Amino acid sequence: MSSINNVGNVNPIQAIVSNPIQKSIPANAPAQQRAVDRLDLSGVGYLQTLKNNDVRTDKVATVKSQIEAGTYEDDKKMNVAIDGLLDDILK
Repeated sequence: MSSINNVGNVNPIQAIVSNPIQKSIPANAPAQQRAVDRLDLSGVGYLQTLKNNDVRTDKVATVKSQIEAGTYEDDKKMNVAIDGLLDDILK
């Protein structure tokens, strides 16, 4: 009965070591560098893709002037955009 539930002489817990084994590194060993994570959020790659595409400057100028005048957004354009979005979602 004394061996039920780890009671008795069988003990799965290891003793705490006061002076653990240290790994010795030779003096002539090359210095190790820590791995460094890196994240680039500049969007340079995306901008390069945009630069490689043909830009219709006349269309851009027209839309820009409409936005500045407050006449770009209307119900017809909004309905077309919503219909396109719903078509993409429901596919």
